[in-house]
Amino acid sequence: MQAGVPKASRLADWALAHGITHLTAREVAEMLDVPEAQVRTRLRVPAQRGEWVSPMHGLWIPVPPEYRTWGAPPGIEIAAAMMAHTDAQYYVGWLAAAELHGAAHQAPQVFQVATSKDLRGRQVGRTRFEFFTRSAVARLPIEQRAVRTGVVRVSTVHTTMLDVAADVRMAAGMDNAATVIVELAEQDSFDTGTLVEVAREYPAAVLQRIGWLLERFGDVALGPIEEAVRERRGGQARLDPTRGKAGSLDDRWNIRLNTTVEPDL
Repeated sequence: MQAGVPKASRLADWALAHGITHLTAREVAEMLDVPEAQVRTRLRVPAQRGEWVSPMHGLWIPVPPEYRTWGAPPGIEIAAAMMAHTDAQYYVGWLAAAELHGAAHQAPQVFQVATSKDLRGRQVGRTRFEFFTRSAVARLPIEQRAVRTGVVRVSTVHTTMLDVAADVRMAAGMDNAATVIVELAEQDSFDTGTLVEVAREYPAAVLQRIGWLLERFGDVALGPIEEAVRERRGGQARLDPTRGKAGSLDDRWNIRLNTTVEPDL
């Protein structure tokens, strides 16, 4: 056992007191001077007391006392450790990011993360993680958000808006997607020029959908968006990409109005 390191029964509090927010099984084994295969056994009782959580094989996170009834710290505090453990590029996105940007009326039911690797979803304490593989995850703009455990990568207002418009199912349907898009456009950091630039990583239909929604429900200058849509010469888009092509055609945005939209604004 390393000098100054307590026994397994008190290791979580010791780690937290020393600013340690996560450990690999190998690191725990070295601290306790036991074989790595024994780590799960040594931490079983402390984990049952809520002092440790293992969200991924070989990763152990000490749980602060205030979160032990939850079973784990909040998702935003452990996402970075989980992604570093898998060596994956990532960002917190969709409704999870929208909430962080102040554009969600209610807390999302899941914590959505875009990743460069295929990972299965999982429940960690009160947080239900969903991971979605994105080929462009390393190219899209993100921002670093400071949390108690360090920093976490979060999609910018513009990336979040484009993701929500592209993946309506992940935004809990068209009405909620419209609500989020309009509220993201009201953020101080929103800029149509930046949106158009980031939109190059997305199908033209995504920008067409955003343009139509902001024309009806938003209050922003649409010139740059309309010009970009015209230059890209995208095909006919569907307002709701999860539905068929029935409905009238909006000529300005070349978009099939295959549903009605009622955002909660």
